[in-house]
Amino acid sequence: MPIGPEHVGRTYPSTAPYRVSRAKILEFVKSLGDPNPAYLADDDTPFTAPPTFAAVIAASAWGAMFDDPDLGLSLQRTVHAAQRFDIERLMREGDDVTATLTITKVHNRGLTDMVTIAVKLDTVDGEHLCTATSTLLNTREAAE
Repeated sequence: MPIGPEHVGRTYPSTAPYRVSRAKILEFVKSLGDPNPAYLADDDTPFTAPPTFAAVIAASAWGAMFDDPDLGLSLQRTVHAAQRFDIERLMREGDDVTATLTITKVHNRGLTDMVTIAVKLDTVDGEHLCTATSTLLNTREAAE
């Protein structure tokens, strides 16, 4: 049975903590080609990650959903159509962050499933940092 509205509200276990490190922030900033010094700090101040760094950790939560046999989703048949970040606080070097994915909306049209997910990013101490909301378009294989 493919994913459907009955799967809205399904929440997956949180990921293992991800340590936000200076090296990972610098890798991300370099990949963006963003020379903004706001993401860098001196030796006494923790580095702050760019807002979109949240995508790195949020994407780590997707595996549980794609591995769920009840949904029939396939990463190879999925397009990431939209992304939004609702940020409470930017991530900083030293944060240990978990990601918890919830399916918030499903719309089926023919062989296409439009799935909206919200990934809550929280520190291991329970501080809410961000919610990364994604809309995914998944095509199903035609029944034979």
